[in-house]
Amino acid sequence: MKNYFEFDKLGTNFRTEFIAGLTTFLAMAYILFVNPHTLSATGMDQGALFTATALAAAIGSFVMGIVAKYPVALAPGMGLNAFFAYTVVLGYGIPWETALSGVLVSGVVLVILTMTGIREMIINAIPESLKYAVSAGIGLFIAFVGLINAGFVVNNDVTLVGIGDLTSPTVLLAIFGLLISSILLTIGIKAGIFYGMIITSIVGMIFGLVPHPTGLNDIIGPVPSLEPAFGQALFHLQDIFSIQMLVVILTFMFVDFFDTAGTLMAVATQAGIMENGKLPRAGRALTADSSGTVFGAILGTSSTTSYVESTAGVAVGGKSGFTAVVTAVFFLLALVFSPLLEIVTSQVTAPALIIVGVLMATNLKFVEWDQIEIAIPAFFTVLMMPLTYSIATGIAVGFIFYPITMLVKGRVKEIPPIMYILAVIFILYFTFLS
Repeated sequence: MKNYFEFDKLGTNFRTEFIAGLTTFLAMAYILFVNPHTLSATGMDQGALFTATALAAAIGSFVMGIVAKYPVALAPGMGLNAFFAYTVVLGYGIPWETALSGVLVSGVVLVILTMTGIREMIINAIPESLKYAVSAGIGLFIAFVGLINAGFVVNNDVTLVGIGDLTSPTVLLAIFGLLISSILLTIGIKAGIFYGMIITSIVGMIFGLVPHPTGLNDIIGPVPSLEPAFGQALFHLQDIFSIQMLVVILTFMFVDFFDTAGTLMAVATQAGIMENGKLPRAGRALTADSSGTVFGAILGTSSTTSYVESTAGVAVGGKSGFTAVVTAVFFLLALVFSPLLEIVTSQVTAPALIIVGVLMATNLKFVEWDQIEIAIPAFFTVLMMPLTYSIATGIAVGFIFYPITMLVKGRVKEIPPIMYILAVIFILYFTFLS
């Protein structure tokens, strides 16, 4: 094991890698509860989602660690799960079984594109500013969902949205959770989101706002069955042949594309494993990520992607793939804690959504706002996601505006050919959607 993961070459050891893997797990353990809560809005079984989430994270992280030897953990992605639930299923009215088929197809296509080298070519072709705008827009969308789940933002017939009842005990609990998570992260605690959920749950129990465990059976229990969702992605492949599902699949692919690329670059740079400014074993890492999406879809969850929280493990010394393997083991051990789903309510998970939104929105600083031809499509990409309650719509609007503003500005040679193709696809999307 020491030789396989090249501990000596990387200047690390078993103890350091183990601690790094545990740290990464704690930093992203919130997904075990947030993902089931998010996807269960579609009518999917929450217990099956918990198991699928843990297994998808374990399999994806294990493959990344063994095959690509990166200290990067995987799990069902934030943003992608919100798009799956609130846009595809609840917004478009597409059955969750068909949506899972879309996730599966997107994963298979990504594997093929990665193995042929086309994926890296497309990643390089999309303008940097739009990549950052998409990430930031998803952050705002996720935060908006979190504010709604917390009861802080509610429907208003006059202004469409308004502030909720701030005297409501459950709303106050969510606000408390947001404050605690913010404080923990601010003082440098990497697993602040996870610890914030624990503290919020305990406070909720004290005040009778969260179910109180009465025994060990309310904390540890049998692993929930995957049966309600397992294999549905395969059984409904015949239902994906429509313009609407084409756009859904493209959106799954697009977000996963750049989510993964950005995360791998960030983690590799922090770990000091970049070689001449490039990612070593990039093909293996991208293949591991795409394979995670395929396995996850079959298990019954939305797209699996690389987690930027992996930087928490790298920060304490993780440099090899063994870090990801350790994280995978902890996700497997977490399978017995499914009864905690009854304790971790939407008011407890809402702060996690909001904080993740904040972290993703920091990408706004990389957009070239001083160039109006770039600022306009980037702005619409970010703005339209929360306002239309659709990640796909935000991407579509921004990608339609980009070639137009760049053409008018006279920067024709800087427009990648793929942007014209995507603009036409999204125009057709809006036409058929209408």
